[in-house]
Amino acid sequence: MKNIYDDEGFFQAYAQMERSEKGLQGAGEWHQFCRFFPEMKGKKVLDLGCGYGWHCAYAVRKGAAEVRGIDSSRRMIEEAQKRNSDNRIQYQVCGAEDYSYPANEYDIVLSNLVLHYIQDLNGIYQKVYHTLKPGGKFLFNIEHPVFTGSVGQEWIRDDKGNVLYWPVDDYFYPGERKTNFLGKDVIKQHHTLTQILGGLLENGFVIEALEEAMPDPAMIDIPGMKDEMRRPMMLLVGAAKL
Repeated sequence: MKNIYDDEGFFQAYAQMERSEKGLQGAGEWHQFCRFFPEMKGKKVLDLGCGYGWHCAYAVRKGAAEVRGIDSSRRMIEEAQKRNSDNRIQYQVCGAEDYSYPANEYDIVLSNLVLHYIQDLNGIYQKVYHTLKPGGKFLFNIEHPVFTGSVGQEWIRDDKGNVLYWPVDDYFYPGERKTNFLGKDVIKQHHTLTQILGGLLENGFVIEALEEAMPDPAMIDIPGMKDEMRRPMMLLVGAAKL
């Protein structure tokens, strides 16, 4: 998965998505996730898997003093520099597993729709805890285990194409899941709810906020959006280093 966003066809398909064209306002979970963010004035922020840099730009608009956005995709970083450049933002081509994580460096670490590509979730938790200042916040959006634990991440439909139900299987077997996303075979990592939340507690975090993402009411009339009420797709988590 590390370099699939550097694939020309995949990158162009991703660019057509609502969240790519409209930024945070095109992300169905943003109406919930935005409430997780603390006061950012004067804060130092790290964005793991920054993509186009929408969250980096948001942090700056809210007064962050310094933001570093890292992403393993060269194309994503180039696009972030085009769309969301600012002298307070530094972008870096680097995977979340490979970043140096200097000790007690950041007030806020955030990650949006990246951690379900990470096999060693516990290892990332340890690194984030290490790099946060005391009192620092770790905010992330990860694909819900009901979503990653499904069969091919596809609805079961009848012979007319109508949605019947969402299949979940092998839930308690974490690890690699292969699916098709934007016409490409993609490998994700399934983590159980116990691993996602319990792992935070085991590594010293306190969980302060937790929500399952639901469609923004303003988007409910978009085709297929009502079906998003039938199962959770994303899990939003706010944790703190005390």
